[in-house]
Amino acid sequence: MRLGEMKPGMSGRVLRLDGDGALRVRLLEMGLTPGTRVQVCRAAPLGDPLALRLRGYSLSLRREDAMRVEMEAT
Repeated sequence: MRLGEMKPGMSGRVLRLDGDGALRVRLLEMGLTPGTRVQVCRAAPLGDPLALRLRGYSLSLRREDAMRVEMEAT
C-alpha cells in the first residue's frame, strides 16, 4: 500500500521510498525513513495535501509525493 492511498485514521510503517534524486532525499530528511510509524490524520477537502503524524510532529505532504512511500498497514 502507498502512503498516498491511505485514508484518515489509518496508520502504518514505512517500508521503502521509490525513486531517487532530490525528492527522495527530502522525504528522508523529513523523517520518512524505513521503519518509521506514520498516521494519516486528515486530508484537505479536495484530497491534497495530507496531514501526517510521525516521530512526534505533524507533517503536511502532497498526495503525489506520498505515492512514492510504500507502507505496511498496521
